[in-house]
Amino acid sequence: MSMSAGNDDGEPMMEMNTTPLIDVMLVLLIMFIITIPIQTHAVKVDLPVNSKNPNNVIDAQKNKVSIAPDGTVSWNGAPVDEVTLRQYLDQTKTINPEPELHFQPDPQARYESVDKVLAIIKRSNVGKLGFIGNEQYRNDF
Repeated sequence: MSMSAGNDDGEPMMEMNTTPLIDVMLVLLIMFIITIPIQTHAVKVDLPVNSKNPNNVIDAQKNKVSIAPDGTVSWNGAPVDEVTLRQYLDQTKTINPEPELHFQPDPQARYESVDKVLAIIKRSNVGKLGFIGNEQYRNDF
């Protein structure tokens, strides 16, 4: 690192000292980095609220909708068509408390048939829906 002290002929130095400028810029950069808020990814989840009156545990009937690799839709093991499935779903809405609906598509089932059944379930406004067998996809991703 060399420094020049100017010429001997008495002329002023024409180079600007940039070290203080770089120091100020680094301090400002660090201040901006510290003051930037940390962005967090939040998922809103509606959690159940505890009540003062404990409810008795009721074993509700659990219905299972499954889809075979060939696209056959089954309700509790019996094959059904889309209209019958919708009728069964509408009947479960009248039961108090509403039974759980377990949905288990086969890994080899076509996405189109799974999507159709999910659309039927959504249109029927089922309140309790659970996906069964998601652990089989653990190593796919």
